[in-house]
Amino acid sequence: MWFEGPAYLSRLAADGVGLLLALAVLGFFCVRRPWGCRLIYAGCALTCAALAGVASLALLHAGTGAHSVPLPIGLPTGSPLDQTLLGEDPLSAAFALIINLATAIVSAYAIGYGAHAPEPRRVLPYYPAFIAAMNLVLLAQDAFSFLVGWELMSLASWALVISEHRSEENRRAAHIYLIMATGGAFALLLAFGLLAGPAGQYSFEAIRHATARDFGPIVLLLALVGAGSKAGLVPLHAWLPLAHPAAPTHVSALMSGVMTKVAIYGFIRLVFDLAGPPAWWWSLPVLVIAGITALLGVLYALMEHDLKRLLAYHTVENIGIIFIGLGLALAFDANGLRTAAALALSAAIFHVFNHSLFKSLLFMGAGSVLTATGERDMERLGGLIHRMPVTAIAFLVGCIAICALPPFNGFVSEWLTFQAILLSPQLPHWLPRLVVPAVGATLACSAALAAACFVKAFGMTFLGRARAAALGSARETDGWSRAAMLLCALLCLLAGILPGFVIDALSPLTRLLVGARLAAQAPQPWLRIVPIDAARSAYDGALVLAMILVGAAAMALVVRRVASGALRHSAPWDCGFPDASPATQYTATSFAQPIRRVFGSVTFRARERVAMAKPGDTEAGHLDLELHDTVWEAFYAPVIRFVEQGAERLNRLQFLTIRKYLTIAFVALIVLLIIVGAWR
Repeated sequence: MWFEGPAYLSRLAADGVGLLLALAVLGFFCVRRPWGCRLIYAGCALTCAALAGVASLALLHAGTGAHSVPLPIGLPTGSPLDQTLLGEDPLSAAFALIINLATAIVSAYAIGYGAHAPEPRRVLPYYPAFIAAMNLVLLAQDAFSFLVGWELMSLASWALVISEHRSEENRRAAHIYLIMATGGAFALLLAFGLLAGPAGQYSFEAIRHATARDFGPIVLLLALVGAGSKAGLVPLHAWLPLAHPAAPTHVSALMSGVMTKVAIYGFIRLVFDLAGPPAWWWSLPVLVIAGITALLGVLYALMEHDLKRLLAYHTVENIGIIFIGLGLALAFDANGLRTAAALALSAAIFHVFNHSLFKSLLFMGAGSVLTATGERDMERLGGLIHRMPVTAIAFLVGCIAICALPPFNGFVSEWLTFQAILLSPQLPHWLPRLVVPAVGATLACSAALAAACFVKAFGMTFLGRARAAALGSARETDGWSRAAMLLCALLCLLAGILPGFVIDALSPLTRLLVGARLAAQAPQPWLRIVPIDAARSAYDGALVLAMILVGAAAMALVVRRVASGALRHSAPWDCGFPDASPATQYTATSFAQPIRRVFGSVTFRARERVAMAKPGDTEAGHLDLELHDTVWEAFYAPVIRFVEQGAERLNRLQFLTIRKYLTIAFVALIVLLIIVGAWR
């Protein structure tokens, strides 16, 4: 072996984090240089590619344990906290591979796109720090290092969100994000405090060997709040559709496609690795919240006209799909169904990998559209497939993948999730056997709605005729951006037609967390995957691709050789009216109207009213649409009103006389003395 051992790989990964931090420092000095953007983003791309390679080797050679490297950095307490333990076990190695692969591609995209960012000087120093912090969370093998990395990740991403600080909307998004991130970090701090116990052993190895871990249910709740707020679980998702559109597009791709996966890693680390053996009912809150998240996320996305906000809301839906897999893995693991648990966990992590690719691809496509047109509103887009064909093809691949259509990667992970759902009758308790099919039906509904959502996204953006005159000057994006998008699209295809290699690569992770793995998939004939047994279910992505190609070739042959040579042209997207005006096309609002009328009255308290001009007035009629964010109004608006009213009342304390201040201090002292006396 060319390296000294797995510990050597951990040292290399730690060196990579140090290099990223050095790039962050360098970013402060070269922001005014014309070559500064290219240097920093290229350095991030190369470093992340190297870190992905290190993580892949660690995943192959790590076995089921962690190989930690102690660094003399920490709290000066004279205890184990004065060291920072960094290392990679199969769980952290798998996530390091996923996030660094996607980050390398996005950073390559940023080499070209970064020059077009509105505020590059406010982005460049924090971008490498953000990536370094995410890697630090994954490498941490003790609670102190984990929380330091988590907080650095939150602060760096907050700085990136507020980079375009002149916008009131962006400042509000950054404010809400910072509040949510602080609350989530506090929940994780409490979770680690409970796991460490009175002895204060904060290393993961010491927590695993603790004699008693009686706080498992509380840790589960705190993990759902702490990691779920960063990942985007409903109702903790409120920051996500605000912050992702506010950030520059390459940062949005990292926040949506990568940072949310670090949050999922935190949940898995706490619940599957450190909290002890799960009880049978632990899966129920996870499954219920995940099902609601998946359905509400796609419904919110369908109502959106802003392309970046649509993609941000759809991240919520995909986080719900991932947590459905994790909830199933908890249910099967708690009941000793190891192989079924391995299947559900493989489906969840596979979807983590898939979502990091196709969501990064879609955000990069949205950034290219924004650069070329200056528009994010789909009501003002259209016809860009003629102006930006490469971007359109790449975006279409991302749409197909996120809609879980074969032969792309999104289909495989969702299909594996459904295979795990079909094993739920094996569960011995009646309540999970009722909940899991209901969650499966919710997942099926959200998958169908996702298809409608991205027909809308692609159709309104790239098809039809331009809805604004400025789109006539749109041009294809730069070469770096096109190359990054096409590479991401290619990986979506390869993961869809060669899924057995991905599943086999996840086997060390499933052995570590649930004590089992799926049968080897790569040696299966014709590159098919058989998650349970061949008589029950199998999928062959390569065969599906071959059938699609043969069908397309046959159709082309029929059209060219058999069908009439007379060509007939008709105007598309004209609503049945042969009018060249874009006003006769479908709009994003009209496209979503049938679904809005089915779900909107309950989910969004939607109200529609057609406003017609008075008799004799030639003014055109228009549709007045009113939508309410019911989650915000139910959970956050009352808290905000309470805080504002309390602050207004407490504000009077600033204007008291010195005599009143002394009286308040005297009364407070008397009350404290009474409390202390009663306590003793």
